Amino acid sequence: MPDTLLHAIVPAGGAGTRLWPLSRRAAPKFLLDLTGAGRTLLQQTVDRLRPLTGDGVTVVTGTAHAAAVRAQLPELGEADLLAEPSPRDSMAAIGLAAAVLARRHGDVVVGSFAADHVVRDTAAFERAVREAVAVARAGYVVTIGIEADHPSTAFGYIRAGEPLGGAGTPTARRVVGFTEKPDAATAAAYLATGEYRWNAGMFVVRAAVLLDHLAAERPALHAGLSEIADAWDTDARPDVLARVWPDLEKVAIDHAIAEPVAARGGVAVVPAAMGWDDVGDFASLAPLVPPAGDGDVRVLGAVADVLTVDAAGALVVPGSGRTVTVLGIPDAVVVDTPDAVLVTTRAHAQQVKQVVDQLRDGRDRLL
Repeated sequence: MPDTLLHAIVPAGGAGTRLWPLSRRAAPKFLLDLTGAGRTLLQQTVDRLRPLTGDGVTVVTGTAHAAAVRAQLPELGEADLLAEPSPRDSMAAIGLAAAVLARRHGDVVVGSFAADHVVRDTAAFERAVREAVAVARAGYVVTIGIEADHPSTAFGYIRAGEPLGGAGTPTARRVVGFTEKPDAATAAAYLATGEYRWNAGMFVVRAAVLLDHLAAERPALHAGLSEIADAWDTDARPDVLARVWPDLEKVAIDHAIAEPVAARGGVAVVPAAMGWDDVGDFASLAPLVPPAGDGDVRVLGAVADVLTVDAAGALVVPGSGRTVTVLGIPDAVVVDTPDAVLVTTRAHAQQVKQVVDQLRDGRDRLL
């Protein structure tokens, strides 16, 4: 029988625009198998949570993707899929799930884990979560800080302070503060101190502690989510959702809870090296795809549909049935779909979002 250590909340949202044309509105990245594992990112997320939660997994997603989530997770209980009428950012999604779980199960420990991340070392992930739960039971908001292996400018950072001490929490430290994505020089300076970890957006906390902090920091948002949670398991849910949800504040949990609570000494971090990646663009996706030939070429899809010559480091995603040939372009990124083709390089991967922004001007059918 799986260990029920905590109730996991899996926010399944986000457009994944830097992975266009693979990731689209109708099929965002969490619904895709981006690593060739035979399981989508959402399914992989739930797979690694099951040993820690048993059946205690709640997925929060938009109404547009609820049917696809249920099809990918047929084992998910009917009550364990919360559908949002519209995106209101992470605080509303996580706060709603925590409030509903508190009403169903009491002051349980909840943990939020994004549906579209990759974790290669599941044993390290489990160790970190177990320690985070022990710290959360003492009343802290706990984040899992990823041990940085290079000075990335793509992630926010967590600054760790003194050790917490205590039985069962050997690595946990108090959080001094959170910082947004830095420039390259600042990121390198952070790593040199040994005090900083990447912020992966994983939070573990008792439901009552989270909701109390929300009431103190964002009382209007807390009141709205409480009203919706009170109605969630009743016939009043549709009416209350339609009336209250559109006016909820759009704010990330980092800004609403983590940053102000850290300033008061109420946030702890458990550091972990777990092979984590947020699969934020094609440059980060490429190393996650197994090599398909000489020159470190990566193919996500039918290898027989791809030919490469002098294209070391290329990432090719065939998806239209055509043969894709890459000649003399190292680190190329070629994504071939039935209605759109992307040709770029790993170095320009972050700029794919600019293409998506241009498509919004009259070509929404491609988004």
